[in-house]
Amino acid sequence: MKASLLFILSFLVFSISTNSSFTSAAEAPEPVLDVAGKMLRTDRQYYILPAANVFGKFRGGGLTLSGIGKNTCPAAVFQEMSEQKNGIPLSFLPVNPKKGVVRVSTDLNIKFAYPQTCGQSPVWSIGNYVYPSGDSFVNIGGVVGNPGPKTLSSWFKIEKFGYQDYKLVYCPAVCSYCKVICKDVGIEYQNGKRRLHLTTDYPLRVVFKQA
Repeated sequence: MKASLLFILSFLVFSISTNSSFTSAAEAPEPVLDVAGKMLRTDRQYYILPAANVFGKFRGGGLTLSGIGKNTCPAAVFQEMSEQKNGIPLSFLPVNPKKGVVRVSTDLNIKFAYPQTCGQSPVWSIGNYVYPSGDSFVNIGGVVGNPGPKTLSSWFKIEKFGYQDYKLVYCPAVCSYCKVICKDVGIEYQNGKRRLHLTTDYPLRVVFKQA
């Protein structure tokens, strides 16, 4: 009787320990929070704004669309020069949305709340994504969903960058056999404007504000 009871107790302890390990292993990444401390959700729109620097000042405004060079089309992703402008709202569409929450370190599409521009979809996309270099800019014309090699240029991630800030990253994991070079999203001055591009030096430190 005592031997049977001891066996049952040992089995229960083992089961609880095993279940706890599985739960920890399957735990989802932490949610991305906006400036109000609320979780980002897939059914809402947000402004991507520059975080305050160490001196308490801001650098430019939110993100918007603008023509490249002197032409209206094609359009690409730029940062507003004025701190007073929030830019265009965006939505975040994770590859595997769980309860509608946007989480860090998760592949997602970023989409402007805007109709087609210059005949292109408002979904973010990376040019020259196979071997990103200094001229790998953030454009539009991407695709929502359908993860795989054909949509590799359309997937981004949000990563923690400091205590309350974040950075945008191009490091898609939607194709196990595809080779990509992971880089951060930063700013490059082009014709007097701040254009988003891939960098290994100075990521754009951002926060999110519900539109």
